Amino acid sequence: MPLKKVGELSVPSTLDHLADVDQFTEGLFRNLALPREILDDVAISISEAVNNAMVHGNKLDPARKVLIRFYVCSRYLRLVVRDQGTGFQPETVPDPRQEQNLLKTSGRGLLIMRHLMDRVTFQPRRGGMQIVMDKYCPQDCYGGTERNCA
Repeated sequence: MPLKKVGELSVPSTLDHLADVDQFTEGLFRNLALPREILDDVAISISEAVNNAMVHGNKLDPARKVLIRFYVCSRYLRLVVRDQGTGFQPETVPDPRQEQNLLKTSGRGLLIMRHLMDRVTFQPRRGGMQIVMDKYCPQDCYGGTERNCA
């Protein structure tokens, strides 16, 4: 089964819309026959990515949107989060595990996403930054029998 888009959501960059993202994500993946831990990893990672897009990318400007796309195939789930900010260099984000960063109240989102997801890539885009996260499935994600994903 090729990679198939199963959902899309666009929200203004205000933190009160995080609950909308969580609810949409939960409803979208409710019918997939996946272990709860995988769905939890996906939900946490989406929440972290959208929060970062709102706060760091779009600077909490409600006129700027965060776009979330959900894809699925037999081998993995793909989550794409795009902001309308100026972008950043992921390698310059301080490591929250270093002693000087341990007590900081933020800065753990990228670490969490990289830990919970199987593949995380950052793609600068014209008019924003895009993060692509993949989560592999221990069995068929979508109920099909074909094992090829585009």
